[in-house]
Amino acid sequence: MWFHARRSALRLIGDCNGVAAIEFAMIVPIMLVLFFGTVEFSSGVAVDRKVTLMARTLSDLTSQSLSVANTDLSNFFSASTAIMTPYPASPTQSTLTELYVDPSTLKARVQWSMGATINATGVVSLIPGHAVGSNLTIPSQLAVGGTYLIFSEILYPYQPATDFAMSGTVITFNLSDVAYTRPRQSQCVIYPTPATGAVFPACPTS
Repeated sequence: MWFHARRSALRLIGDCNGVAAIEFAMIVPIMLVLFFGTVEFSSGVAVDRKVTLMARTLSDLTSQSLSVANTDLSNFFSASTAIMTPYPASPTQSTLTELYVDPSTLKARVQWSMGATINATGVVSLIPGHAVGSNLTIPSQLAVGGTYLIFSEILYPYQPATDFAMSGTVITFNLSDVAYTRPRQSQCVIYPTPATGAVFPACPTS
C-alpha cells in the first residue's frame, strides 16, 4: 500500500497536465487589472487635457468681447462644454470672473463673476460666481496694478467606469484647471452689456 501511495505521489509530482490552465487562471486577473487600468488612465489623461482646453477657451472667448450679457456667457459656457465630447459634460462646473488688480495693494478684486452648471441634456444654467468685491489670489507675475484679468475656472468630477464594476464603489477624481487672459478689445470687459443707445461706461475700479 505504501509502495503504491509513493508511486502515486511521484506520478502526481511529475504530471504536467493542466499546468497551462493553472498559469492562465493565475495570470488573467493581473492582465485584466493592467488592461482596464491602462484604459482608465488614458481616459483620465484625455479628460484632464480637455478640462484645460475648456478653461482656456472660456477665458479666451470672453476676453475678445467689449461687453457681455447673460446670453453671451451662456453661449460661451455651451461652446466650451462641446470640447468634452465624447465624454459627458453634465458634471462640469464652470466660473468666469473679471478681476481688477488694485494698484496700491496689488490684490485682485472681483468686478463681476458668473458660474454655470450643465445638466444631462446639455442645458446650461447660470449660477452666482464669486462675491463682487472679494479678493482672489493670482500668480504674482500677473499682479500688475491697474490692469484687468479674465479668470476662468473648471471643475470636472471624473468617475472611472470600471471602478464601480470591479469594486462596487463609485470613486470620483476632481479634475480642475484655471486660465487667465487679458481683455483684447478694451481695458476691461463690461458686464452686463449696456442698453442700446446708452453711454458705454468706463471700466470700474471699485
